Amino acid sequence: MPFQITTQPFGPLPNGDISLTEYVLEHTESGEFITVVPEFGGILRRLVLRKSTKLFALLKAPETPQALMSDESYASALLYPFPSRIRHGVYQFEGEDFALKLNEAKRDNALHGFVHGRPFSVVSQDVTDTHAQLTLRYDYAGDTFGYPFPFVLTVTYELIQANLLRQGSHWEADKMCALRIRYSAQNIGTTRCPAAFGWHPYFTLTGEPIDHFSLSLPGRTPIKLDKHMIADGRSPFEEASEFNLHKVELDSAFEINPTSEPDASESYAETILTSLSTGVRLIVGQQTGAGKLNYLVCYTPTRRDSIAIEPLTANVNAFNNGEGLTVLEPWEELSGTMWVRLD
Repeated sequence: MPFQITTQPFGPLPNGDISLTEYVLEHTESGEFITVVPEFGGILRRLVLRKSTKLFALLKAPETPQALMSDESYASALLYPFPSRIRHGVYQFEGEDFALKLNEAKRDNALHGFVHGRPFSVVSQDVTDTHAQLTLRYDYAGDTFGYPFPFVLTVTYELIQANLLRQGSHWEADKMCALRIRYSAQNIGTTRCPAAFGWHPYFTLTGEPIDHFSLSLPGRTPIKLDKHMIADGRSPFEEASEFNLHKVELDSAFEINPTSEPDASESYAETILTSLSTGVRLIVGQQTGAGKLNYLVCYTPTRRDSIAIEPLTANVNAFNNGEGLTVLEPWEELSGTMWVRLD
């Protein structure tokens, strides 16, 4: 069987309380693999996929436990119960005021939820002839200041044969692999709760500078952001387009317009990062539709060695403006799918 799952020590956190284990999901014939660190926010730390005969390292993420602890870029973080920013960390829900911890002091915002860095548990592993699959779970009791709503967040990482990635797809059907991520957040409390999800990966192609790439965005409506990076209106709709990233700085939010194949049962959108030197395309896909990943943030860090392409279910400051926000009844779930592939 070409797929396998193994573990390896990643090292202790600086406080010495936890020694991290990294799970490796691998295709032994192609050399493609992903690695996941459950005890630290369930993050995907490495993603290596193949195009033709060449392997490409596709993620910029911390290399050591010490770097994980000190990282302020949220590299590969799972973002829940809210992605992006909440102005002043304050919101109102069903007539009651709530105040979250501020973790973006320079802009006076609450940022990216609070599951990043928290310990997930491994609940299942599965290996077949076509995939290796790892499912993680985080149980939250409602004890974080400003969010008294218990939930269970489940995330499944899957290294899968690329031609099986989407039902009805016509993608290349050789032995190339792809990454698929499924998430589900369930309200296990007795009251309704606000919910939104996102993912914060930084992409590259084996360290190539981001100025050597172009970016293709799906049809979208740009979100205007104020000086605090809070949503403040919208610009006119823009058709799907491609542009060169040379000297382009992005910290931009969009509501995206989905596309679909004629025989596909679900709508989706894809953002494409293309190497101008090799022509290799890195494709980030997100499921769209009611309650799915209908928003996107793109960000180019000052070091210019990667680009964050962040699928989100809701707009910036959604706990206040309600744009894309999901309100879960007790035992209801917020769920969806994302993927990454090469072309």
